[in-house]
Amino acid sequence: MRISGLASGMDTETMVKELMTAHRIPLDKLNQKKQYTEWQRDDYRTVNRTLNDFKTLTNDSMLRQATFIKKTVTSSTPEDISIKNINSVSDFSGKIKVKQLAESATMQSTGEVFKSEADLTKKLSDSTLGLVQPVGNFRINAIKEDGTFDSTLNAGYEVKITADSTMQSVIDDINKNSGVSAFYDSHTGKIAFTAKFSGDVKDTSETVKNPEIVFSGNYKFLGIEETNVIANKNGNGTLGLNAEFTYNGLTTQRQSNTFKINGFEISLKQANNKDITFSSSPDVDSILESVTKFVDEYNKLIEDLNGQIRETKYKDYQPLTDTEKEALSEDQIKKWEEKAMSGTLKNDSIISGVLNQMRNAMSSVVGSVSGANALSKLGITTSSNYLENGKLTIDETKLREAISADPNQVYELFAADGAKDSEKGLARRITSALDDARTKITTKAGSGTTTVNNSFVLGRLLEGYEDQMTRFEDRLATMESRYWKQFGAMEQAIQKANSQSTYLAGMFSTGS
Repeated sequence: MRISGLASGMDTETMVKELMTAHRIPLDKLNQKKQYTEWQRDDYRTVNRTLNDFKTLTNDSMLRQATFIKKTVTSSTPEDISIKNINSVSDFSGKIKVKQLAESATMQSTGEVFKSEADLTKKLSDSTLGLVQPVGNFRINAIKEDGTFDSTLNAGYEVKITADSTMQSVIDDINKNSGVSAFYDSHTGKIAFTAKFSGDVKDTSETVKNPEIVFSGNYKFLGIEETNVIANKNGNGTLGLNAEFTYNGLTTQRQSNTFKINGFEISLKQANNKDITFSSSPDVDSILESVTKFVDEYNKLIEDLNGQIRETKYKDYQPLTDTEKEALSEDQIKKWEEKAMSGTLKNDSIISGVLNQMRNAMSSVVGSVSGANALSKLGITTSSNYLENGKLTIDETKLREAISADPNQVYELFAADGAKDSEKGLARRITSALDDARTKITTKAGSGTTTVNNSFVLGRLLEGYEDQMTRFEDRLATMESRYWKQFGAMEQAIQKANSQSTYLAGMFSTGS
């Protein structure tokens, strides 16, 4: 603790503080530079995220063929069949006559297995259950998703019985891991099994109906027969059936009621053996919405980036020091910093570069595409208002016509690939420009996940400021200590002089 001015009567603490305030001016300048560089780094990173968001939109819409092959499919009886496009670029039409729907094989217990649901949670070893058949591991083999059946030894899933097994745990295991689903019916006391995949087992050489569900091992305690074929014969199950239908004059079958033809997914709902007509056409509204959203987001990006490089830079408004903030209100600080933070990316070459690349990409021709090989062919043109800096406008009527005529050609305009840039689609050129700009920004300002400052340009600059400030603060501490020593020496000298003066005064007083 320092007590100053006792001998001299001077406010040495204030004097030292004022002297140090003057000496701190270079340190405040360094701190202001550091703060401005941090603002600039953060603004670069915000731009980087904005570019990435637009790239993601471009990839998810204009570079996905699924965006442009959306189709509206109509049928004469939609309650009988439903059709949707999966990956076809062509339209789809014709007739379907459904003779039989696909069905899954089933099996049920031949009689009551348990008297109530409460029995399901008892251990299988409980004598009150009255299970006289051997209880042990058993295996379930069932038809696969592709319609085949593995008849090799030990095929299928083995249900293992332990000392703690209950019927509920067995049913849960079957439902989770095997090719069938099972449930207990409390009304009949039976257990029912259904193959998870429908259809008849594929075997063109079969002379006897092959089963879709087969049990082996110690399964008798379930009260069921060995296969669904046997169960069906005895009235305790059904056979797996394929869907049978005639498609454009061709009579054929499918294992499931849902299947694909020419890139369209067909779902059969009812078997009524009558002709059902269907047809498809481009879903113009959906495709138009995707293209319009892309153009709107492109225009927002253009506006944002132009705002960044044209934002006014107020050179007279430097970042506030802590001392300056103490003298201002919160509202004054806010208004000051709005101007101080303005223009951090003014005339930035990286942003100017990506803007030029995107404008050039959107106004050029795609050499690998015939017909609609430029945006203007779709009714999308650059605004005639130069103040809009290259924003795009849409003639919706013309765009609708282009989509209706050939939606896949619209897709190719955006997504075509090629060895040369001139052969690549507009969206591919855009994403390439975005990637290039994002790489440059990351090199200069890092990313949101960057934790090491010396890995990017502005980070190294910030570390340089930190080092300078640390060294300067050490010098200020030494300087302040020297001032206090000097004032302390002055106080001691004055105190000594005062003591001598008092002594002399006392001597003269005694002598008189």
